[in-house]
Amino acid sequence: MPLGAVQSVRADVRILAATNRDLAAEVRSRRFRQDLFFRLDIVRIALPPLRNRVEDIPMLVKHFIARFNALQGRRIAGISVPAMGRLLAYSFPGNVRELENAIEHAFVVCCSYTIEVGDLPPHIVPDRPATPPVEEASLGPLRSAEAATIREALERNAGKRGRATEELGISRNTLWRKMKRYGIR
Repeated sequence: MPLGAVQSVRADVRILAATNRDLAAEVRSRRFRQDLFFRLDIVRIALPPLRNRVEDIPMLVKHFIARFNALQGRRIAGISVPAMGRLLAYSFPGNVRELENAIEHAFVVCCSYTIEVGDLPPHIVPDRPATPPVEEASLGPLRSAEAATIREALERNAGKRGRATEELGISRNTLWRKMKRYGIR
């Protein structure tokens, strides 16, 4: 009933709710109301984090560049290969929103028609050398990011392949094949 009205008005609404928590577990631990959970739990969509969907990053970057070009009246044509490599190697704990903010940051500081590594936020650009090895440059952005991820996992685990496979969530045979493909020793 609208405020001040004397009659009810019929309303047809849909509610979208999003969370990064397991609501069923929250209900079991009594931190979320069970009746509200069952009202909301009609269509459940589980979206994996961006770090598990690296192949989506180039498409999202293209979308954000087009959107910010329209919003800000700019004419940025795209992103350089080294800058895309940095985005592909980053884990994005803030998911798609963090990627969007990184591209918006690049729009603010970019002085040319292409987003370069220096235009990305400092927390995304590590202190390591910016250029990938020559053999990785010819692999393309996805394979280059995969090779870099494997190298970093091996470095973090002091070269222990068993620990690296656990961290990466792949089998030893898969790790061995990928190391051979990318020339990783």
